Amino acid sequence: MKNNFDILIIGGGHAGSEAAWIASQFGLSVALISSPDSQLASAPCNPAIGGVGKGQVVREIDALGGLMGILADRAGIQFRTLNESKGFAVQSTRVQIDKDIYAENAELFLGKLENLTIIRKMVETVDHHKSGFELTTVDNVKYFSKKIIVTTGTFLNGKLHTGEEQNSGGRVGCAKSAGLNSLFREIRTTPNRFKTGTPPRLDKNTINYSVMEPQLSDPLTRNFHSLNTSFDRELIQLPCYLTRTNSDTLSIIRSNKERSPIFNGQIKGVGPRYCPSIEDKAYRYTDKDVHHVFVEPEGLNLDTIYPNGVSTSLPKDVQESFIRTIKGLENAKILIHGYAVEYDVVDTSQLARTMEYVSIPGLYFAGQVCGTSGYEEAAGQGIMAGINASLSFLNRKELILDRNDSYIGVMIEDLVTNKRDEPYRLFTARSENRLYVREDNTISRIRKYRRELALFSKLDLYQENFLEEVELLEKLVESTMIYSNVESKKYFQDNNYGPLDINISFKELLKRPNNSPVDVLERETLRFGISFSSDVIRTVAIAVKYEGYIDRAVIESEKINKLGKKKLNWELLIESKNISFECKLRIKNTKPETFAQLQRIEGIRPATLAYVAGNII
Repeated sequence: MKNNFDILIIGGGHAGSEAAWIASQFGLSVALISSPDSQLASAPCNPAIGGVGKGQVVREIDALGGLMGILADRAGIQFRTLNESKGFAVQSTRVQIDKDIYAENAELFLGKLENLTIIRKMVETVDHHKSGFELTTVDNVKYFSKKIIVTTGTFLNGKLHTGEEQNSGGRVGCAKSAGLNSLFREIRTTPNRFKTGTPPRLDKNTINYSVMEPQLSDPLTRNFHSLNTSFDRELIQLPCYLTRTNSDTLSIIRSNKERSPIFNGQIKGVGPRYCPSIEDKAYRYTDKDVHHVFVEPEGLNLDTIYPNGVSTSLPKDVQESFIRTIKGLENAKILIHGYAVEYDVVDTSQLARTMEYVSIPGLYFAGQVCGTSGYEEAAGQGIMAGINASLSFLNRKELILDRNDSYIGVMIEDLVTNKRDEPYRLFTARSENRLYVREDNTISRIRKYRRELALFSKLDLYQENFLEEVELLEKLVESTMIYSNVESKKYFQDNNYGPLDINISFKELLKRPNNSPVDVLERETLRFGISFSSDVIRTVAIAVKYEGYIDRAVIESEKINKLGKKKLNWELLIESKNISFECKLRIKNTKPETFAQLQRIEGIRPATLAYVAGNII
């Protein structure tokens, strides 16, 4: 077997799979080393891809040439558009997947790459030399590489907790990896380990679905992969169901607080604030007993059901008791009990925006080992680490996504600007430019970055043709006037377009608040005898609708950016009597050089920002 590679990736989860997929496109020799007892790109927690903010990331990955969107479409068993009742800027695609089919396709796509070697072994040590990296597996085989990408997820020093039971591992049935400090003696980790959790898996044949609210797959939700037809499905579509906890559920949980590893001191790791366990909910919201539980299938031929909303590490007997208080789950059989996992996390303030560890050139990190939560965040980091490791190997310019036109850019800048003291989750509110960073205009936003890769494929041809159509339709909309005559007035009335008292531009019609811009543009282009794809129409229509809002946001953003570029002396700040001790500690740890970096430090108080803006810069 070959032992020398251009790029070597440790970990075959979503981050590692994306890194391997994109790095292979550069024609380099790539190795992916993954645990022998876990699938590539597996979904050990929620079997879904996408969600609020996350759907945008999946489409950005796809536009860069990534794998996640392809796999999600192939394995999708339910498609939905979240926030459909809200504005286009916060609408996001979510796909429930068959987790086995998803992983099988990951194995299929990665396995057919001639320049990718997949190695099923556990890693024992990684040593850094002047010439590169030497990796030793548990069977004492050595591998060498100029570049190495670490995407080990929750496996670094992983410890599982279910009540008093504790076991080593990154997830149930999988062995842990050695800790970061034993792999890389020079690597800095966060002071606190992180933790995440998962709910018990239920037997689908023991659930009473008739008393729950069904949630059907939406045939009008678009597929993720841009080369797929928008609405065709590969698999049979299944419903999910909604039920709720109640006072009996929360009473059982609250009465067993001393047996909860989260609260009795057994778990030291910090959990995700935005995806809390049911124990967290019980004690954080003491006056609230009703919480949503989404009953989600894990696959077409799997017996397991994922009850989304009740992640727990309580003892098995407590899990059995509280689950059966939930409507429809009175007779539910638990096939796999819920658990929490603690793991080591790299200090991401030591990373560059390329995901490279600053003090060790050639070493990259991506995924949950960087303190993020979610498959999509992991994949977004993985593709950028794979791209930049490849570009560096080829002595080409690095690729950095700007936070103003991508959610991946938002996430990576957030990660490297701050020391993480809790798991990071991406959502739309993290983007200052979210009116522009939408799902519908992903190709318009990301095409310039894909061009920089100089990778020519069907995807590139599609994107160029797509943007040509967008430009053509934009010119049509820009140049068309609608005249206030008898015929047009009647047409407006018949189609509920509103009054036509004076001549108006086509743009004004699309911007009218009571009109659906997508429906109007589609109807009118057909009336003109011109045919555009539904995706082009959607991109142009929504851009016109948001044009005024975006223009105002750009002006505000420019004002903020002008202030953000102001230089700071962080040493001067920590001497100030007008800044709190807590903020001083965060400033000292991060050492911000600009006001923008100060703004993005987690936990910096508004009063501190106001003082610095008014008195220091």
